[in-house]
Amino acid sequence: MYFTDRGIEELEKRRGDEEVSLAWLADQLRDFVDVHPEFEVAVERLATWLARGDDPDDE
Repeated sequence: MYFTDRGIEELEKRRGDEEVSLAWLADQLRDFVDVHPEFEVAVERLATWLARGDDPDDE
C-alpha cells in the first residue's frame, strides 16, 4: 500500500456515496492549488490524466 492510498481510502469512506460533477472537482482542485501552490504540477498531471484517461491516442 502506498502512503497516498490512505487518503484515497478516507475519501472513499467519507464521501464515496456522494455524486459530484467534474466542474465541482475542478473547482476543488483549483482551491487546493491556491492553498498549496507547491502541488501545482502534481494536480496538473492528475487533471490531465483524468481528462485523457479513456483516450487511447493520448497514451
